[in-house]
Amino acid sequence: MVELFPFSEYWWFYLAFVGLVLCLLALDLGVFHRKAHTVSFREAATWTVVWISLALLFNLLLYQYALWKFPQDPRLMNVPGFDPQAAAWRVSLEYITGYLIEKSLSVDNIFVFVMVFGYFAIPAKYQHRVLFYGILGALVFRAVFVALGAALMQYHWVVLFFGGFLIFTGIKIFFAGERTVDPEKNILIRLLRRFLPVTHDLHGQHFFARLNKRLYATPLLVALLFLEGIDIIFAVDSVPAIFALTNEPLIVFTSNIFAILGLRALYFMLAGAVDKFHLLKYGLGVVLVFVGLKMVWLNDLFGGKFPIVISLALIAVVITASVLFSLAFPKAHIETGADTMSGPFTGSDGKPLKRT
Repeated sequence: MVELFPFSEYWWFYLAFVGLVLCLLALDLGVFHRKAHTVSFREAATWTVVWISLALLFNLLLYQYALWKFPQDPRLMNVPGFDPQAAAWRVSLEYITGYLIEKSLSVDNIFVFVMVFGYFAIPAKYQHRVLFYGILGALVFRAVFVALGAALMQYHWVVLFFGGFLIFTGIKIFFAGERTVDPEKNILIRLLRRFLPVTHDLHGQHFFARLNKRLYATPLLVALLFLEGIDIIFAVDSVPAIFALTNEPLIVFTSNIFAILGLRALYFMLAGAVDKFHLLKYGLGVVLVFVGLKMVWLNDLFGGKFPIVISLALIAVVITASVLFSLAFPKAHIETGADTMSGPFTGSDGKPLKRT
C-alpha cells in the first residue's frame, strides 16, 4: 500500500506539529497553571472538553488538507486505482480510531496514577506539575516508539510478533488481578537512589532541594521517574495497537500525542471515580485481542487492510459497553489504591506521615 505521508516530504509537518504541542504545553503551565493549586472537577472537565475539541479540530483540518493535497500529488495520482477522496476519508477514520484506542487505554492508566500519588503521598496541588513533566517526557518516548515502529513494521515477522504480543496482552488482562505498584523494584528509582540521595520531605513544587550544601531529589522527582517508566510500558501496547489500524506514522504519532495531552485533565476528572469503571479493563482486553488479530490474520484476510469503519465501530461499541456495564453493575466494595496503599511516605492507613 502506498505511503500517504512519507517523512521525506512531510518532515515540516512533524516539526510544525511538535511546535504546536510545545506552545500548548507552555500556555498550559506558564499561564493557566503557573501557580500550584488543586485542580477542581469543574476545571478538569473544562480542560477535558478543550483537549478533545482540539483533537477533533485537528482531525478535521487533517481531512481537509488531505482532500486538497492528495489530488495535487503526482506520486499518488500515478498509483493505479488511487481515489484521493477515499484516501482522505480513510486518514480521518484511522486518526479517530487510533485516538479512541489511546484515550481508552489512558483511562486504565489513571488507576496507576492514583496508586503512585498515594504511595508517595503527593498533595493534590502538586500532582498537575508532576503529570505535566511526565507527559512532556512521554511525548519524547512516544516519538521514539513511533519512529522505531515505522522502521520495524515494514518486516512481516515484526508485524506478526507485535500482533501476537497484543493478543497475549489482551488475554492476560482477563486473568490478571488488581494492579499494584512497587516503586522499590523500579530500575529508574533504584538508579536514582544510587547516584542521588532522596529526601522524604516535600520542598514545595520543586523536584530538587539543596540541604547542607548537598543536592537531594524530592518525592516529586521520584514519582515523576516512576510515572515515566510506567508510560514506557504502556507505550509498548498502545503504539503497536495503532499501527495495527494504519501504516502511516504521522497518524500514529498525532493521534497518540493528542490523547496523551488530555490525560492530565482526564485524571483530575476521573481519579475519584476510576474504580467505578472496573469492567473497562475487560473491554480493553477485547480491543487489544482484536487489533492483534488484525495484524496477524484479519488484514491479510481482507486483502491487506481490514475495513477501518468496522474497526472504529467495533472498538467504540466494546469500550462504550464496558463503561455502561461498569456503571450498571458496580463493585460490591470499592477500594482505591490511594486508600489502601502504604509506602515510604505514608502510614499503614494510607495517610501521609507527619513531616519532622
